[in-house]
Amino acid sequence: MPRILLQTTIFPDPDNWHIGRFSRLRDHLASLEGVDVVARDRGSPPGETDPVLGAIDGSDFDQLWLFAVDEGDGLNAEECAAIGRFRKAGGGLMVTRDHMDLGCSICTLGGVGKAHYFHTKNLDPDASRNCRDDADTASIDWPNYHSGANGDHQAVEIVGARHPIFEGVDRLPAHPHEGAVGAPSDEPLARVVARGVSRASGRPFNIAVVFEAGPDGGRALAQSTFHHYCDYNLDPRDGCPTFVEEPPGDSMVRDPTALPEALRYFTNVARWLG
Repeated sequence: MPRILLQTTIFPDPDNWHIGRFSRLRDHLASLEGVDVVARDRGSPPGETDPVLGAIDGSDFDQLWLFAVDEGDGLNAEECAAIGRFRKAGGGLMVTRDHMDLGCSICTLGGVGKAHYFHTKNLDPDASRNCRDDADTASIDWPNYHSGANGDHQAVEIVGARHPIFEGVDRLPAHPHEGAVGAPSDEPLARVVARGVSRASGRPFNIAVVFEAGPDGGRALAQSTFHHYCDYNLDPRDGCPTFVEEPPGDSMVRDPTALPEALRYFTNVARWLG
């Protein structure tokens, strides 16, 4: 039975993006035949090694879906090394973050970490992109691509041959300030497979980068924001942390085909990583 670990990079906090805010993803994956899902936050505070992440290479998990919701202190060197060994042994890895420097502790995760660009670490090699996109939320700087309101959906542009994770999927949940990802130039098995378009600037931006299996390990996916998977973005009536300022949309709820399409995406990712 495939085992999937859904893991955030923060200690449990009811007023943050803790793992309970990904319950719809958890329940959907658990409904798939033959899939076992474990969903958890960090079990140790920042700086201390988490007992699960720090030993994941010796676990019976087949996939790790890592939601980097920290402010830079979410993973330590021991945990990053264990995750690297997990992928090297063939484990599937999905890593996602959000705007600016949110989740930048993933920068040291080897190839998948290098696919994520932040505000002060591992900047986008295209310097013209290191500028503000969303101008509505003054407290959030680049990268902050505005794909739409939380609770709305966005159209996705397929890049190159349609990848299996986007089979039957042309939309994803939107977010007012997505992060930045790209295919590292020294990773021949990595490629951008989907882009979005900013509703603020009209500029295209990368949404998903896949790493095919090879000498460096199992399949992996780097994604521009964890909000593609979050309860609040699937249905804003599920609520959000008190620090969220932007008014939500509702097209994910109004359009009866939007949520099933997002759930199909989750299924596709799980199958491909497996």
